[in-house]
Amino acid sequence: MFLKLIWESFRFALQALKSNLTRTILSLLGVTIGIFAIIAVFTLVDSLEKNIKASFSFLGTNVIRVDRFPFGGGGEYPWWKYFQRPPATFQEYQFLKQRLKNAESVTISASADALLKAGSNSFSGANLEGVLFDYKEVFDVPVDQGRFFTELEISAARNVTLIGMKIANALFPGQDPLGKELKIKGHKFLVVGIFKEEGEGLFDLPSKDEACLVPYGSFAKMYNVGRFGIEPTIAAQGTEDDIGLIALENEMAGLLRNKRGLKPTQEDNFALNKSEYIQNAIGSIFDVISIAGWVIGGFSILVGGFGIANIMFVSVKERTNIIGIQKSLGAKNYFILLQFLFEATFLSLFGGMAGLLIVFLMTFVPLGSLEVTISFKNILLGVGLSSAIGVVSGIIPATLAARLDPVEAIRST
Repeated sequence: MFLKLIWESFRFALQALKSNLTRTILSLLGVTIGIFAIIAVFTLVDSLEKNIKASFSFLGTNVIRVDRFPFGGGGEYPWWKYFQRPPATFQEYQFLKQRLKNAESVTISASADALLKAGSNSFSGANLEGVLFDYKEVFDVPVDQGRFFTELEISAARNVTLIGMKIANALFPGQDPLGKELKIKGHKFLVVGIFKEEGEGLFDLPSKDEACLVPYGSFAKMYNVGRFGIEPTIAAQGTEDDIGLIALENEMAGLLRNKRGLKPTQEDNFALNKSEYIQNAIGSIFDVISIAGWVIGGFSILVGGFGIANIMFVSVKERTNIIGIQKSLGAKNYFILLQFLFEATFLSLFGGMAGLLIVFLMTFVPLGSLEVTISFKNILLGVGLSSAIGVVSGIIPATLAARLDPVEAIRST
């Protein structure tokens, strides 16, 4: 019975489309534009947010960094006080590594822009970073060829390096860089690994394509690391059950205050920055854009809903005689009601699917470094929203049809 009802409703919906094609298309255009506007905005927002967050992947996930400056700014805190704060030290890293209980791993690193050379080729502006073995436990190290450093290479401060794809192509064009040597500030380094290529990002942010990793000790030999030189950064990876990294943040703050000899009345002379801060800030911005998409698409859907309601009122008027015959043959009110509700839903789905098709075709349009993809979640949202509009638009005409008196309906012409 249910399947028969669906089939008849689908058939009547097709008849409504065919009987007055121009009127029906114009009426469904509102739903099509509305669904397109909402899903297009959501698709662009999701894709843009995904690309931007990927650009900040160098900050790590579920990570707290020890810095002098907070990510969110200091508010009314005098900016000049930040410069008076001491930078993180290797001794503080060792202190935290030995005592932190709410961290999966702790590491320290230091970075600088560097000029790399190999024979007559050079690459300027490389993001040179000195790291320890536990660096790969805190940050993502996507090695495509070769390997990461061994613990022996790190502890012995050997001159080995991992380089990005841009550096590899610039210094060793048409060659396999593994096992080759390059020079950093006159020091020879052996290439043991190459990062997976990331491609162009939306912003000019640190990329693994331009990255060059060396052991922390090797970095310290070439650069002055400390208060009057390059400031290192301590980073700790939190546990998965520590929601918001609250436990880790409190523990790190207490240990750092203890290590730096701060009295209870003294304020912190360090900033604990969470990698999620920037991602949450980005998410808040896109939430506002999503609301704008709802408003813009909502007006179009409202117009489309009235269009479908108009089609259904006309359909009820044209089929009043048929409704009377059906009821005289024993058709229940709910049968008539569901028949028109299904018809309204199918009509709305036709318009919604057309909107989704336009969004899908839009994903093939090249937008530079922005890769646009329509998610399954947004497809379900479009289908669900179309169905809901169909039900809301068809409920009044369907109710009127179900309440028709069979005798009066049969007499109508």
